[in-house]
This record gives sequence, structure tokens and C-alpha cells, in this order.
Amino acid sequence: MSGDRVNTIGNFVNGTWQTPGGALVEVKNPATGEPLARVAMSSAADVAAAVATASQAFDGWRRTPATERVQYLFKLKMLLEENLDEIARTITRECGKTFTEARAEMRRGIENVETAAGIPLMSLGYNAEDIASGIDEMMIRQPIGVVAAITPFNFPGMIPLWFLPYAIACGNCFVVKPSERVPMTMALLASIIAKTGLPPGVLTVVNGGKEAVDALLDHPDVRAISFVGSSPVAQYIYQRASANGKRVQCQGGAKNPIIIMPDADMDMTVKMAADSAFGCAGQRCLAASIVIPIGEARETFTPRMLETAATRVVGNGLETSTAMGPVITS
Repeated sequence: MSGDRVNTIGNFVNGTWQTPGGALVEVKNPATGEPLARVAMSSAADVAAAVATASQAFDGWRRTPATERVQYLFKLKMLLEENLDEIARTITRECGKTFTEARAEMRRGIENVETAAGIPLMSLGYNAEDIASGIDEMMIRQPIGVVAAITPFNFPGMIPLWFLPYAIACGNCFVVKPSERVPMTMALLASIIAKTGLPPGVLTVVNGGKEAVDALLDHPDVRAISFVGSSPVAQYIYQRASANGKRVQCQGGAKNPIIIMPDADMDMTVKMAADSAFGCAGQRCLAASIVIPIGEARETFTPRMLETAATRVVGNGLETSTAMGPVITS
């Protein structure tokens, strides 16, 4: 990253920061409109060069014993704990959610690092003798190579950590393409991960838009793709990546109805519905977007929900009085 007043965020490739030559996209604080950074868009050639370094690192990393690989995760867990507030502030500044929500997001991310540290046991295979006459069966779990994740704006710290620790603990090299709306969090995480001493090339961060995404979907050395985001983009990524023979998992958007019966505890119901609908400004797949009150429940739930909504303080997520931050774009 450059040293000018508004940092230019590039790619983290082979353990160093590199600035691709594409267009610069401005990152703004959605609460204040303040320019926070610029992120450089990667071309297909930039992505290919980044994937090449990950491919070169794979052989040495996959031959590193799992018990040694997870030592980097133990270090990472401690570093994430030490830098939790800084990461949360970065999430709030570029994503808009409240500081409390950002801290909670990172707590869930750290839980994934902790879980992945158990890979030496979780990745055990099995051996079964004489499953049929003269036939034994053996199952071995092996890394597959370079794997990639394309992550969304709404949980810029947690969702990369859904994939990253498991991928590298299993012996894969990991490439992440964060949303161009929130590149600062992943840049900070990459800088923190580098402090663990993780070998160059095991983690790669490429920034960009559709061209960078398509390059990952088409590159023959990227063996698997994970995606979280909207349903139309999930369908596109699944179709294109699977057509190229990749393993693909895509999690698209969702609509979540809540059915309220007349005998519901209305105080608790209103609180839970409001927290679900308004948490993270509603920008999450588990947000309650539809409420279906049954019969008399409508007469009690609706006015109470309106009263609760009216009391929510909307503003800058770093201010303690704020109960809901802004949506990331208008």
C-alpha cells in the first residue's frame, strides 16, 4: 500500500504488496462520505501472475505436515485477538455497520480459526479391511491445489475466515478476491497474517471487479471456488466455474419470513424481529425481511414494531449512540 494520504490498496502476492495497473476505485465511508482509500483493479494478467505464485508455493506447502501448518493458525488467533478493535473499526469505517456488530463479526471469524486448528484430527482418513472378499478399502484426504474465495461486502472480516483457515490448514494455497467496496479489511487481515510467518504464496489477495472474477473462474490452476453474495451472481459463478471443471460452492442471497402466531410472547417477538431486520442495516442473508402475523397477532405486533423502529438511532457506527449504521450504497 502506498504512503499517500489516501492509501492505494493493491494485491498481496508472494508475500509482498503489488499495485496492478488497472483503474482506481474510491472507497468511501458510507456514514460520512469520507474518502478512505483507493483500490486498484486487477486485470486477467494480474490474476494469472498471482495464481502462478500460489501454484509455485503449493508443492512445498502441501508437503508441510498438518501439525506444522496449524501452528500458523495458533499464531493468527492470537494476533486477531490483539488487533480485534482495529479490525472492527476498519470494518465499521468501510462497511457501515456498528462497532459492536463488527466486533461480533470478528469473534465469529476467530472461532473459525480455532476450529481449523483441529485439522490434524479432522482430516484423518480411514482403513477398512475385507469390505468384500479380497478387498480392502482406504480413504486419504489430500489438498487439491490453489483454491479461491470471492467474498462480499457485508462481512468483510468473517466471511474470508469461513474459508481461509480451513483451506491452508488442509494444505491448499488460498486466493481471495474481496468486494471492491470493502478492500481495507482484507488488506489489514493479510498484513496481520503475514506476521505469523506464513510462507509466501500460501495466501494471495487480488482486488478487482468482474474481469478479476472471470479470470479466477477460468484459470486452470484454480481448482475450487467458494462464493458468498447475491443469488444472480452465485448462479453465474457456479455455471461458469463448474463448466471449467472446478469444485464450486456458492451461497446466494435469501429472504427470511417470520410467522407470528396470536399466542406469541409479543415483547420477545418484537425485540427478536427488530434485531434480525435492522442488525447490520439488514444487509445480511439471515435478516428477517418478511413478517407474517397470523390473525390477532397483527393488531399487537404491527404497532409495537413501528414503535421499536422509530426508536432506532441511525448514524455513524463508531458512535456509541448508534443502533444501526447506514447501508453501504444508496
